Amino acid sequence: MWRPVSVQLNASLNGEQMVCSMSTQLFHIPQTSDLQGNEEMHTHLVPASYHRVTAVGSAERLLNGEYHPSIVETMISCMQSAEQRDRNVRAGLMVMRDAAPASFKPFIENIIRWQDVTEMHLRNARLLSMQITGPAPWQAQAQ
Repeated sequence: MWRPVSVQLNASLNGEQMVCSMSTQLFHIPQTSDLQGNEEMHTHLVPASYHRVTAVGSAERLLNGEYHPSIVETMISCMQSAEQRDRNVRAGLMVMRDAAPASFKPFIENIIRWQDVTEMHLRNARLLSMQITGPAPWQAQAQ
């Protein structure tokens, strides 16, 4: 029952790994080492990553037959927190794209595409989870 959720969360985490790797790489390139928006974007990317890792771990535990309501609550809360952080990550990526030297704009567009993938899979995981849990746990966690 939890396998599709786990698959989608892992795909979201995989996308997040690409966003992290590529955006961090910019710190190590002289032309982009102080790119406007990158440092601030990372203040949201790091917790978004933590929340995805925790959601994946929770889904894996459920998939492996472990169950306690608090595991589901943890997974839901972390998915919601990642979604909230993603909005700020996206805003930071837009600042970066606009501020980047022309030669780096395609690279940053690629990071944005990875962020699109990351968010899409997280949305899919949320929808699949809601089919299992119903909407009530999601509404309770949002408050």
